Amino acid sequence: MRHFSSMFNGLARSLSMRRGKNSSNGDGREAAETMAKDAKKHDMILRSSGFVNVDGSNNLASVCSKRGRKGVNQDCAIVWEGFGCQADMLFCGIFDGHGPWGHFVAKKVRESMPSSLLCNWQETLAQTSLDPDLESDKKHQRFHIWKHSYLKTCAAVDHELEQYRKIDSFYSGTTALTIVRQGDIIYVANVGDSRAVLATNSDDGNLVPVQLTVDFKPNLPQESERIIQCKGRVFCMHDEPGVHRVWLPNEESPGLAMSRAFGDYCIKDYGLISVPEVTQRHITNKDQFVVLATDGVWDVVSNQEAIQIVSSTPDKGKAAKRLVEFAACAWKKKRKGIAVDDISAICLFFHSSHHEVNLVTASK
Repeated sequence: MRHFSSMFNGLARSLSMRRGKNSSNGDGREAAETMAKDAKKHDMILRSSGFVNVDGSNNLASVCSKRGRKGVNQDCAIVWEGFGCQADMLFCGIFDGHGPWGHFVAKKVRESMPSSLLCNWQETLAQTSLDPDLESDKKHQRFHIWKHSYLKTCAAVDHELEQYRKIDSFYSGTTALTIVRQGDIIYVANVGDSRAVLATNSDDGNLVPVQLTVDFKPNLPQESERIIQCKGRVFCMHDEPGVHRVWLPNEESPGLAMSRAFGDYCIKDYGLISVPEVTQRHITNKDQFVVLATDGVWDVVSNQEAIQIVSSTPDKGKAAKRLVEFAACAWKKKRKGIAVDDISAICLFFHSSHHEVNLVTASK
């Protein structure tokens, strides 16, 4: 970890030196991407089904992704332990692509977002002075720093994706649900209709779910109002009652079932946005784990069911797989005649009792 720390300090110095200068953050982004390569080399990054638990960390992350019956799996995920070369930080994210190029879009955003976020976070941090004597103000400033970094990152990632000619994202896009854990705080950023659910112990000792994100569907009042103001349309098809979609002003296209996404430039001028909702949560001893999952899980599994399945899995490393398999069976029972969606989940445990050094991958 000493090698990582020196890299992080070098990044901080390079960004600090450029404070006030009118230059791009290319150098910082390159340094962040180098960190990602080194982290992968040291088994600190997981991009496939499996689990990661680094020695000395309280985190254990279980990941599983299962292809549905619609073709190629357009879901993908990432867990980066020691994010930014910081021992107390972790980044994880889940991405749900859609459209003809959706699987490429999801993977592109997965690759771009962590490094971009890391660079923007360090740059914002270098420009902000924290008063060590004001703890409450420090917490507020830390949230502001992460929120500003996420807003800047998502705007940059969406712009880069539009300029990236190897992927046609005009009629394709992806959601992005990510979490940064820094010490006892988690920062959650959501673009789209994936969902994060926290499992916490209530005062009477029962494990209860707390939904941390909003499913950004087009029929939410604030979302439909924005779309309609931008001349887009929101309505359900006759054969899909209750499924609201976003449409162009004069075409029966593209019919997106979410109101926020990366890509989908055909409808970006008509109310679709890639702006994340950013929130924070202080983790206490009562909080056990958080589940990040695509709508392939939440369309057929309730929040309560999800945390019960995860908490009752003896081997934490297999918790995501068990949740995904349960959702796959639920699709066949509850959605007969409808093609099973891709199903993906990350289960992040906060107080891991698993002390081995492990990064284990499994075939999908």
